[in-house]
Amino acid sequence: MSTNTHANSDYPLAAVQFSRLTKRGIMLGLSLPQLIVLGIAVLTVVFSLYLGGGLAFAWTAPVWATAALLAVIPAGGRKVIEWVPIVARWIARTYLGQLIYRRRVIKPRPAGTLALPGDAAPLREWEDPETGAAMIQDPHAQTLTAILGVSHPAFVLLDPGEQQRRVSGWGRVLAAACRSGRIARIQVSERTLPDSGTGLAEWWRTHGTDDGSWAATTYAELIERAGPAGERHATTISLALDMKAASRQIRTSGGGMRGAAAVLRQEMTTLTTALRAAELTSTGWLTPGEVAVILRSAYDPAAAPALERHGDLGRDLATAGPVAVTETWDRLRSDSAFHAVLWISEWPRSQVYPGFLAPLVLSNGILRTLALHYTPVRADQAARDLRKKKTELISDQAQRRKIGQIEDAATSAELDDVLQQEADLTAGHGVLRVSGLVSVSAPTVDELDAAVAAVEQAAIQASCETRRLVGQQAQAFTAAALPLCRPV
Repeated sequence: MSTNTHANSDYPLAAVQFSRLTKRGIMLGLSLPQLIVLGIAVLTVVFSLYLGGGLAFAWTAPVWATAALLAVIPAGGRKVIEWVPIVARWIARTYLGQLIYRRRVIKPRPAGTLALPGDAAPLREWEDPETGAAMIQDPHAQTLTAILGVSHPAFVLLDPGEQQRRVSGWGRVLAAACRSGRIARIQVSERTLPDSGTGLAEWWRTHGTDDGSWAATTYAELIERAGPAGERHATTISLALDMKAASRQIRTSGGGMRGAAAVLRQEMTTLTTALRAAELTSTGWLTPGEVAVILRSAYDPAAAPALERHGDLGRDLATAGPVAVTETWDRLRSDSAFHAVLWISEWPRSQVYPGFLAPLVLSNGILRTLALHYTPVRADQAARDLRKKKTELISDQAQRRKIGQIEDAATSAELDDVLQQEADLTAGHGVLRVSGLVSVSAPTVDELDAAVAAVEQAAIQASCETRRLVGQQAQAFTAAALPLCRPV
């Protein structure tokens, strides 16, 4: 007993468990589209038997049989009927010519807007006069977003006690966002970038001895060759202010964009203080030029090393967007790369340790961006949602018992998750909705398929399940590859 206690004090790293993805329907596990087509099938059968008997029943068989099959046949992780809205929207966008974007070089963009395609076109930029940070406004969603650069030590190289302490600190950062009530979304982006070699070259100029010897010449040549072929990791945290929820504070601070910027600065200060307590080093809030480089590098990865080597190029948000974008069913083509976005549809169902994403984060030779979207839920709204879910799950259990349907383990586990969330909320913890997206980029289609396969395999090693999004790659790319807190 004493030995176990000593071991636990030396290795206090605790395992965690994620809640399961809710697959509960409106009634008996059936979604609204399924209930509609099943209702059509039942009504068709009843009216055919009532009006024409067996002959009408046979004549209407194609109608009710097709409706029933649409409701029960699975395809690609969904029922066939649930694909109808996605396919219909894709057809409409194809007919309206929304799958192809070409920048109008001669016609300038409106002042203050970002040169981005699709639903990100209305985004506007605002440079905060006090901090110099770039604030991105979404006039439709009524949000104002600021982006913070973060540096951190290698988590997997820390001892278990230090890992647990940092995990607890990050939990306090997210808990502060939940208690604020003014945060619409937090996005953590960890991306790999082609290294231009400036870091190695700077180190050689500072610490190297270029005396003209054979060793010094060979070392300089190796640095020159290896630098551009390498890759580096960059992490950002994006903070989106909900301007509707903070409308009173915005009016108090002067109203308009200046008032919204003042309120967002308060949240920015709170975030940096919490990150400092979690021992995460902030490299500063990104300026418009730095944001422009991120946007340009996402759509045009081949230009990223040149933009890094020449610090004065590509620093204008008005021209940071792509020149051409073509969207297909399961991928996206932009200036110099093909892209595909994967959705982390299932997090680990068993208990895992905080470093479980290491196989995905440490994948080498792949240009990818891992984006985690945290949506805080107010305590009162979370309590109402949990009570509603619990009531519906208990009612479904009672209904299944009445009709003699066997209760499956997945439904029981979902009820246990809801009860655990309710207990955590009662204990004072916040509730966050977490969504994970992985954007993969490659210069050719074949290399993209190989990279996607490698990322899917890495996700399996991390006990996660990924699904390639279809019919919405352009919208998913802006949410995954761009640190702008965009929803999917």
